[in-house]
Amino acid sequence: MEKAYIVREARREDLDEVIRINREVLPENYPAFYFEMHLKNFGKAFLVAEMNGKIVGYVMCRVEYDTLYTNPNKVGKRGHIISIAVIPEAQGKGIGTELMTRALESMKKYYGAEEYYLEVRVSNEIAIRVYKKLGFNVVKVLPKYYLDGEDAYLMARPA
Repeated sequence: MEKAYIVREARREDLDEVIRINREVLPENYPAFYFEMHLKNFGKAFLVAEMNGKIVGYVMCRVEYDTLYTNPNKVGKRGHIISIAVIPEAQGKGIGTELMTRALESMKKYYGAEEYYLEVRVSNEIAIRVYKKLGFNVVKVLPKYYLDGEDAYLMARPA
């Protein structure tokens, strides 16, 4: 069965739609310049999913240089999955998993990531299940991480 979507690198003209999806799907929103900065600096790891020519999801990442969560005795390049979202009517089709998989590959290939990490709401069981399937483990709880006071799990895995 052929999949009904494609995943590709985001382009400047995609950002309005990416920002709209971010505002529609996620409670955590960023200013437009933040998306522009990540597209400019880490464009190979800023991906969108398209169905019938319409953007239905995205993942935005960056790579940082710091102590590794998966090896606290080592400093290296950490790939940070900053934001990922898929519109409700496109969920359950494997789009989020493919966006994540392709972003992880890009962060390693183009930016030298040695590990990956992300933050996720402790209540977001669906996302946590996907991340665990992709090899992520909970490193620690970040108390009151979100604006509404909910805790986050910091999850990480080696590249």
